[in-house]
Amino acid sequence: MRDFQPLRPGHVSIYLCGATVQGVPHIGHVRSGVAFDILRRWLTARGHDVAFIRNVTDIDDKILTKAAAAGRPWWEWAATHERAFTAAYDALGVAPPSAEPRATGHITEMVELIERLLAGGHAYTGSGDVYFDVASYPDYGQLSGHRIDDVHQGEGVATGKRDQRDFTLWKGAKPGEPSWPTPWGRGRPGWHLECSAMARAYLGPQFDIHCGGMDLIFPHHENEIAQSRAAGDGFARYWLHNGWVTMGGEKMSKSLGNVLAMPAVLSRVRAAELRYYLGSAHYRSMLEFSETALTDAAKAYSGLEDFLHRVHRRAGAVAVGQWTPRFAAALDDDLSVPAALAEIHHVRAEGNRALDAGETDAALAHAGAIRAMLGILGCDPLDERWESRSESAAALAAVDVLARAELQRRETARADRDWALADEIRDRLNAAGIDVTDTGDGPQWSLAGQGG
Repeated sequence: MRDFQPLRPGHVSIYLCGATVQGVPHIGHVRSGVAFDILRRWLTARGHDVAFIRNVTDIDDKILTKAAAAGRPWWEWAATHERAFTAAYDALGVAPPSAEPRATGHITEMVELIERLLAGGHAYTGSGDVYFDVASYPDYGQLSGHRIDDVHQGEGVATGKRDQRDFTLWKGAKPGEPSWPTPWGRGRPGWHLECSAMARAYLGPQFDIHCGGMDLIFPHHENEIAQSRAAGDGFARYWLHNGWVTMGGEKMSKSLGNVLAMPAVLSRVRAAELRYYLGSAHYRSMLEFSETALTDAAKAYSGLEDFLHRVHRRAGAVAVGQWTPRFAAALDDDLSVPAALAEIHHVRAEGNRALDAGETDAALAHAGAIRAMLGILGCDPLDERWESRSESAAALAAVDVLARAELQRRETARADRDWALADEIRDRLNAAGIDVTDTGDGPQWSLAGQGG
């Protein structure tokens, strides 16, 4: 572990690999958003000016496949699910990034990066595609620990590849697929190329921190390093990878069928409680999901909330105070949120003792410290965003139950080819201010104007 020293004193540059907007977000997708929002908040609280970039991958094999299966244009499919991710981040209080570039908006920068790699002998063309020559970069494997002889990119056999260890920078155009003009023919970018080009466009040839899920270490991040440094860029100086949300020890994913979509979870716990839960484990640890764990986290958060309201009733308004030295030491130690939460609950216990003893000034000080510390974690119960939302939590849960019942009736009607009834149900929901979006994961509802 290394001490963190930014490139420029007082300024921190961060790039987070954001969503590939292929479907409805589940809680596993948004864990990285919460984890690295805490990082950003802590760096800001420590006096740094933070430039935080989170990209959107809006062109990808999976997006094209799912859009085609649903009979929808690829760009509409991507835009619909991008809005769903934005709504999920907002629901959990994840601050908007400094910029949120889309891959399709940065084709020029990608073409320029490929031209630099071709000129340097690190890339080659073949059968309409462009590939990175892995063997041309001696340090390949430095992040993941992969030996170059054991590399498998997972791309399958390609006729234009000289070596199956190489990875695709640019995919030649195929009939019916979107494509852009380049000096070597029309096509679309490879996934790994996108992030290198966007990170450089917004943060420069070298920046401080690159974040993402641990499943991206290889091949995605390994390939980002290789192509960026082979092109002459210093790229990221520090790497932070968050663990998965798991169920039964397996990564939460659509392919396993163990997906917990955001609206479903938010019908059972409040958004602040879900944020508390997702941020409670160390960012590098796996977070094993269970209903018991979710309920326990909600109870722990409610206990902190109840303490703050108790102090308010007994001693007056609770102003935001100052975090404790032990809280700061915990977050300075590789963002150790579990240790930080232990300190928060210790302060609550001290505050309760002070309140019971009639020491209202001490209780107010403890409550103010808790507000400051929970504010860094993004879930201060007395922050107006959570106070206003908590009032409507019960109503939202009731709406979810009713909306899901109606959507099930609509699905039954569609299965019976009763299109008139299906349309009637959808129109009735729309009239009640509930938007319905048909996705590859089934119909999803949202309140009008709040995304998919």
